[in-house]
Amino acid sequence: MNDGRLPGDPERYFEAHVFVCGNRRPDGHERGSCAAKGSEKLRDYMKARAKEMGLTGLRINAAGCLDRCEHGPAMVIYPSGIWYKVETTSDIDRVLEQHLRDGGRAEALLVR
Repeated sequence: MNDGRLPGDPERYFEAHVFVCGNRRPDGHERGSCAAKGSEKLRDYMKARAKEMGLTGLRINAAGCLDRCEHGPAMVIYPSGIWYKVETTSDIDRVLEQHLRDGGRAEALLVR
């Protein structure tokens, strides 16, 4: 399967687009929520750290519910469509370095 691009499509505006779930459910909800698990602070850290690292061609956005609550805090990176569970700033650093900078995967953090 290709990345969905067709001949003649304009160039991508971003090489990678990261969506970090920011959904917040009521406390005690059976599925939990990424925001209650700290996703908003992790997203803010990721944005600042990516800038510090000089990563370009990248957009990091908050997202509504990504429906992977049980794996949260959850994020997905497109166009690769790779999902990660990130719980700490060290996890964010691993994703930035291993996936977004080096083009590999932060294997231990993958949501399968």
